[in-house]
Amino acid sequence: MHTATTPITLEFWKEGRTYERRAGYRGASPEFGEIVLTCPLPRQSTPGSVVSEVRGTLIPTATFETRGIHTEAADLPTLNRATLRVGDAMVYLRRNRFGVTRKARALHFRYGGDHYRLWAVNRKQYVLRREADNEDPGVSVTAKQSGIGAGKKVVVRVTGRAVGADIALVALFAGVDRAPLTRGGAVRSAFARSTRLFAESQS
Repeated sequence: MHTATTPITLEFWKEGRTYERRAGYRGASPEFGEIVLTCPLPRQSTPGSVVSEVRGTLIPTATFETRGIHTEAADLPTLNRATLRVGDAMVYLRRNRFGVTRKARALHFRYGGDHYRLWAVNRKQYVLRREADNEDPGVSVTAKQSGIGAGKKVVVRVTGRAVGADIALVALFAGVDRAPLTRGGAVRSAFARSTRLFAESQS
């Protein structure tokens, strides 16, 4: 059901120690109930990959998974070699790695017959847009991360009438390395991963 949505604040949480540690963001929405993002899931439960997952009362469960050697130096799943699942559906992702503007570098995908775009406003803020069609005017959902340490949070604001999938998707991307959505971020991210992999190979 499409519904007007009040702003949602997801606050940072963590529990457990070392390899059992879980962390992420969680909060509640009057319209969509409890929302819990785990980013990433404990490594021993996802060997060979990095996975972030969002679950909630009235939203579909969604996961974002990255596989490959580069995940050894990743704290969050990346847009490279990624798999997005929403409920039982696997969602195909595409983007223009050579786009000049941030909207040109946006991530595009389709779910439930709807076309979505996700682009970066800056390093801490991004927009998920479900495009309009003949039956629906679409919706824009903006997420902004702020704070440090235990005070970190994500505030989600909706323009239009959202469905559960919109909220699940925008929350999930708070647990994804979105750096490649900007040109500068892509360069910094690649350099950081290369440096970290080299350091680990020497230890």
